[in-house]
Amino acid sequence: MALRNTTLRWGSLAQLFHWLIVALVITQFVLGALSASLPAASLKKFTWLTPHKSIGITILALAVLRLGWRWMNPTPPLPNTLKPYERGLAHFTHIALYVLLFVMPLTGWAMSSARKFPVSWFGIVQLPDFVPRSTPLYETLHTTHALLAWTLGVIAVLHAAAAFKHHFVLKDDVLKRMTPFT
Repeated sequence: MALRNTTLRWGSLAQLFHWLIVALVITQFVLGALSASLPAASLKKFTWLTPHKSIGITILALAVLRLGWRWMNPTPPLPNTLKPYERGLAHFTHIALYVLLFVMPLTGWAMSSARKFPVSWFGIVQLPDFVPRSTPLYETLHTTHALLAWTLGVIAVLHAAAAFKHHFVLKDDVLKRMTPFT
């Protein structure tokens, strides 16, 4: 399989970025859900949120690399059978997914900074505080982060549903172009 994208399919590096980010985002939802109902100062919550922060920073870095790779490579075109509104929806969801892959980790990092909870990348690199300590800012960012998480979940499900529609209903190669070994 080619490393770079072609006009027929996504290259192996684009696929790696895609599926790695998918797995990490699902992990984030699980870790976030496990920690959501726990008391704020509990050790168990800290245990779930520490990897949650590190994975969030990893997603941010991968999103930067993925977007850079996408700018340097042609993207396979959408099928000609799509109606104009379907093309618009496809472009909107892709842009929204990229924006959320950047904004979600940044709001999480800012939220932790506003609460003076340190953010490190797997205990290897300590990240600086992103914003000054502020309880009102923390509360706003906490609400924003949660709302963006649900938005990301909804758009990701719509994206996956569209891929399955292409595969099972329209019977085109849109899904196969992003899956390895096909």
